[in-house]
Amino acid sequence: MQTPVSQSCTCCSLSRRCFISMSTLAMAAPVAMAAKRQPEDTGDLGEYIDLASFRSKPKVRILAAVIRLKPPYWLGWPGTSYDLEKHRAEFSRLFDQYAQEVGVDLWQEETHLESEEAIAGFVKRVQAEKPHAVLVSLQHLNCWGWAETVTQAGFPTIVFAPIGTAFTGHVLRFSRNPGVHVISSLETPAVKQAFRMVRAKRQFEETRLLVVSGDQRSDEILENLGTKIRRVPRNTLSDLFAKMPENDEVHDVANQFRRHAKKIVEPTRQDCLNAARSFTTAKRLLRDEECNAITTDCLGMVTDRAVPTPPCMGASLFQDAGVTYGCEADVGGALSLMLCSYLFDKPGFMQDPVPETVKNVLVAAHCVSGTRLNGLNEDHEPYILRSHSESGLGVSPQVLWKVGQPVTQVRFNGDKELIVDTGTVAGNVNTPPAGGCRTSVEIAMDKVEDVRDVRGFHQVDFYGNHRREVEAFCQMYGIKVVHSHDQPAAEA
Repeated sequence: MQTPVSQSCTCCSLSRRCFISMSTLAMAAPVAMAAKRQPEDTGDLGEYIDLASFRSKPKVRILAAVIRLKPPYWLGWPGTSYDLEKHRAEFSRLFDQYAQEVGVDLWQEETHLESEEAIAGFVKRVQAEKPHAVLVSLQHLNCWGWAETVTQAGFPTIVFAPIGTAFTGHVLRFSRNPGVHVISSLETPAVKQAFRMVRAKRQFEETRLLVVSGDQRSDEILENLGTKIRRVPRNTLSDLFAKMPENDEVHDVANQFRRHAKKIVEPTRQDCLNAARSFTTAKRLLRDEECNAITTDCLGMVTDRAVPTPPCMGASLFQDAGVTYGCEADVGGALSLMLCSYLFDKPGFMQDPVPETVKNVLVAAHCVSGTRLNGLNEDHEPYILRSHSESGLGVSPQVLWKVGQPVTQVRFNGDKELIVDTGTVAGNVNTPPAGGCRTSVEIAMDKVEDVRDVRGFHQVDFYGNHRREVEAFCQMYGIKVVHSHDQPAAEA
């Protein structure tokens, strides 16, 4: 047996250009997943806390094996001209590389599985070792029955069937089974994305979401995703904000955010400092509450003037670092933000859906959007510093989305159903002349004949047409998928 390929998750690291990594102070200790408790004062409120330390980085173990008939082959695909050992070695090398890049441990069986006895032995090993997933690579057309036997071990299974090892009849039923993801292709990066699927599920399981709302404290666990929810009173955040110092980090964050902006319209320097204090407050509260992600009753706090600034700027920084900061204490919205972050290493945009009935486009509008929309380590999209639209307070980045860019739109209903739609960016809407939130993106929806039928509220949009990958994740982990074009909203 080969030794595992293991490496810390490189996708979580931030670009050197990212201003929140400008400090050379020591990183905070990783977030512990402890039992419910009342947090204690842990010292200097001005202490630097590394934002990236909150992103969930769980251990992920995948067992892999090659299934084939005993060579040499005669007649049956992939054929006598197919160099079995050359391709097996190349695929093995690539799978090791992808595991390193994604940050999972991959254990590859050195001995090929070429008999019923070998398959039975592998199934017993899987059941005994309980990996987070299994990767099966096929090298003969007639091995699909054995692949199905492996899935009966009861663990999520990825089946890689390079062209020449499958007909439509082999995959038609099997590839739609729950807990199975079939890749019938020579496009090996699809295996890398499958590794991200397994990692994402583990990240959901190892995430504790902090919900700041109301006046009660409680803990719960979402059954299907495994995500922990910790609820704390709203004044936990506002009281902490009042104590947070306007230190060097606050000034650095405010200055850098201003420096990178394409333009500054309403916000003053003090607005930016208040927004930066909101950012450091959220980091401190996450650490004190031993959580990895946060969603707050931001509108309620602004409405009641509990804080002098909404958290929009800080929430944008969180998203760009791969750490979820959701709006309006909406758990479903926060889970949807986690999905695009964990599954694709991209920030998302939780929005209010507005139908534009003349152009028949959806205007996705909110005052918080990530700026590194192409990926956590990629450059910022252009943004303009604006005030929070409804209150005129603080700082909200108006992020300019790339026209012509395909996007995916998702929304969790609970943790067992997901709305999935796609579209293309058609334009950016300015406020004024429009009313509404600062980042307002026109999206021409796919397959939706009437934009009024788009399902959901507080959906999350992100770059790329990732419908098939999202559906594959849902199939693997028992999440029902619905689309806006399945049934018009008026009839649902």
